[in-house]
Amino acid sequence: MFTKSSWIRLPRNVLVGHGVLDQTVEAVSELHLRGTPVLVTSPTPRKIAADRIIEQFEAAGFSPEVVVVETASFAEVQRVIDAAEAVDAGFLVGVGGGKAIDIAKMAADRIDRGFISVPTAASHDGIVSGRGSVPEGDTRHSVAADPPLAVVADTELLANAPWELTTAGCADIISNYTAVKDWQLAHRLKNVEYSEYAGALSQMTAELLVERIDAIKPGLEESSWVVVKALVSSGVAMSIAGSSRPASGAEHLFSHQLDRLAPGAALHGHQVGVGSILIEYLHSGEHGQWQNIRDALDKLGAPTTAEELDIAPETVIEALTTAHEIRDRYTILGDGVSEDAAIEVATVTGVI
Repeated sequence: MFTKSSWIRLPRNVLVGHGVLDQTVEAVSELHLRGTPVLVTSPTPRKIAADRIIEQFEAAGFSPEVVVVETASFAEVQRVIDAAEAVDAGFLVGVGGGKAIDIAKMAADRIDRGFISVPTAASHDGIVSGRGSVPEGDTRHSVAADPPLAVVADTELLANAPWELTTAGCADIISNYTAVKDWQLAHRLKNVEYSEYAGALSQMTAELLVERIDAIKPGLEESSWVVVKALVSSGVAMSIAGSSRPASGAEHLFSHQLDRLAPGAALHGHQVGVGSILIEYLHSGEHGQWQNIRDALDKLGAPTTAEELDIAPETVIEALTTAHEIRDRYTILGDGVSEDAAIEVATVTGVI
């Protein structure tokens, strides 16, 4: 008897392109959302985007509440929840980078309200995924939450964001290569449920981005179009899978361990990019695709070495040998990589 079922939550509206920030209220109206909007943002995104959205809502007869967050923390999530409950919020709007969007997403999930994602930087696939990431002490927690009801990604804004944020977003997508390989391995060896559709979509997203890597340039709005569509596609793959597996494998465990050992040294996307070089070598050996991953990152100007991450070589080795301890997720790291093996991998690939 067949009893399998699945509930896939996807964004209902995805607006991507030049000037779409001015259509934010229109996107909300099409969702038939009511009540007081609560905008969650941070100082710089407020100046370049959130104030414009506030004016739109006020012109449409709304009285938006604004919460400006300075840091990513569970305390800030609670502060947003308190503010939203105080005004009986109808829905939340995250305007900014990963910090504001993750906090708004997690707060909206906790109080069962709709969430709108308005990214001002294409720095990671959290702009559309059903997960939020918040640090606590020397640990970064990945928390399940509903994906946004709508995504409003203005390519003009994204093209003007710091280039390193865009390269971090690209590296996050490129890391899907190894994430899917780890997922397939876990399926074969541990009978972890695998979605052919989600896996194929995630891998195709990485491949398409790498194929167009030469066309992704600083300040070019067409580049932002390519990158944000890839980030949306990656987030959709996670929604289809019902987990972060299509976009998070050993390379993310490696990055999370770096966060513990060298907090704040490098951007998340850059860390997983370097992690993908190492993990691809573990999967496929010296003649695998690790060189293609490294070359794609290099063309973007994204880090490919420990030095470019501003992280000591010995810290990279420690992260690689201990990353399997981060969470109960089977990957190529298995029950751990020896120090000698880690040194060989990092040396052959040029990471150290």
